[in-house]
Amino acid sequence: MATVSGNMKGFYKQKKNTITKKSSKKSPINAATLASVAAQTPALISHAGNPELEDEHKESEVMLRQFDMNMAYGPCIGITRLARWERAQRLGLNPPQEIETLLKGGKVQPESLWDGCI
Repeated sequence: MATVSGNMKGFYKQKKNTITKKSSKKSPINAATLASVAAQTPALISHAGNPELEDEHKESEVMLRQFDMNMAYGPCIGITRLARWERAQRLGLNPPQEIETLLKGGKVQPESLWDGCI
């Protein structure tokens, strides 16, 4: 009787990888220089002229993200932030009034933090 290892080596022949990698990529010169518009996304330059709007936007977005992350008000997937706030209010979970004010003001994103991610 023949040995098993001898049969397996003949059946599953290994091929050695002989491909060599050539590094022909060159990094772009001055790609991310100071005040380069090409290196910044539109989100970074949208409120560049008015820092007051930027601060207001950051504060409201932080509050809304905390609301999204708080599971005490129920799941937030497949529902807008306002609908989730109203559902929590109906169920007697006492969501923050500031969130309702922000959402009805219309200056914030109505979708939750997880919208489109799952």
